[in-house]
Amino acid sequence: MEHIYLDHAATAPMHKDVLKAMYPVYEEVFGNPSSVHAFGRKARQMLDQSRRVLAESVHANEKEIIFTSGGTESDNMALIGAAAERKPLGNHIITTAQEHHAVLHAAEHLEKQGFEVTYLPVYEDGRISMEDLKQSLTEDTILVSVMFANNETGVIQPVEEIGNLLAGHQAYFHTDAVQAYGLIDISVKDLGIDMLTVSSHKINGPKGIGFLYVKEGVKLEALQFGGEQERKRRPGTENVPGAVGFSKAAQIGMEQRDDRNQLYKGYKEFFLSVLEEHGIAFEVNGDVQGSIASIVNVSFPGMNVETLLTNFDLEGIAASSGSACTAGSVEPSHVLSAMYGKNNECTTNSIRFSFGLFNTEKNVKEAAARVAKIIKRLT
Repeated sequence: MEHIYLDHAATAPMHKDVLKAMYPVYEEVFGNPSSVHAFGRKARQMLDQSRRVLAESVHANEKEIIFTSGGTESDNMALIGAAAERKPLGNHIITTAQEHHAVLHAAEHLEKQGFEVTYLPVYEDGRISMEDLKQSLTEDTILVSVMFANNETGVIQPVEEIGNLLAGHQAYFHTDAVQAYGLIDISVKDLGIDMLTVSSHKINGPKGIGFLYVKEGVKLEALQFGGEQERKRRPGTENVPGAVGFSKAAQIGMEQRDDRNQLYKGYKEFFLSVLEEHGIAFEVNGDVQGSIASIVNVSFPGMNVETLLTNFDLEGIAASSGSACTAGSVEPSHVLSAMYGKNNECTTNSIRFSFGLFNTEKNVKEAAARVAKIIKRLT
C-alpha cells in the first residue's frame, strides 16, 4: 500500500536540490561566521548570500532579515519584542482569534505583563472584518498582528487593506506569513508590513530555521542575550547550512510559484470532485476561492476527528486537524470555533488536507477514493 502524504501544511519534505546545496556546506564550511580568518569569512559569505536571496523573496533589504529558529521564535520576537520596546507609547495590541498558537500564546503572555489585547473575531468565510479592526484601533494601539493565510483553512486575510489602514498610525503591523510564503508574491513595502514571519520547512527547506523581516527603523527589544549576531537582535552562532538550504528552497519557490499554484489548485479540485463522485457528504470550511491553493479544510458531518485520523492512517493517508486530540476527548479547533462558534459540530469533525511536493494527480485521486471508502464504512 502506498502511503500518501496530505499534510504539507504541517511540514514539507526537503527538495532534493536543497539537500544538494546543503551537503557541501556540512562537509567543507565549518567556520564561525563571526570569525575574521578565512574559514569564518567563507561561512560569512554564504550566510550573507543566503540573506540576500531571502530578502529579495519579499522585496526587502538584506539588513531587514533576522535569521531565527523558525516561525514560533519569529512570532514571539515580533510580538514580545515590539511590545516591550513600545510600552511607553501605549499598551494596546490587536490580533485575531484564529492566529497560530505562537501568536496567541505570546499575546496571552503579554496580557499577564499588563498589556491589553483585542482578539478580532473571524466570520464564516474565515476572514476578519476591516470595520472591526477600525473600531478596535485606538491611540494606544502599538501593534497589530494578523496572519497572512490561516494554517488550518488557508483563508487569506486582507493584508493590503490592513497595511493601508495602519499607514498613518503608530502601530506596527506584523503578519505571520508561514503558510502564504512561497505561494503568494509578497512585497513587504507595497503591503505596508513592518514585520513578517517565515519558516523554512514549510517551503521544502530544512527544519530549525526561519526569518523575521523587520522593516528598517522598527525597533525590537531583544529576547535573548549573548553575542551581537543578527544586528544585536538574535544572539548565537548562525546556522549556515540551514540558511543555505532555506535560501535555495526560497529560490526554487520563487521560480516555480505560478506552476505550484496551478498544480495545487488542481489537486484541491481533483480531491473534492472525487469525494463528490462517491456521494460523500462534506462541506469546505472557509472561502475556498479566497484561500491559498495548497490547503483545504473539510467538514464531514456525523464524523469524529480522532476516528477519522486513525482510520486514515491505517489506510495510508496522512492528514491532520486543528483539534488537539487527547485520549478519549477532542478539544475543538480554535480556528473553526472562531468561525462557527464553539458548539458547532464542524469544530470536531473537520480535517485539513494540504498538498505539496509529495503529491501527484494520481495519488491525490487515490487518497480521495480511500477517504471516501472510509467515510462510507463509518457512516
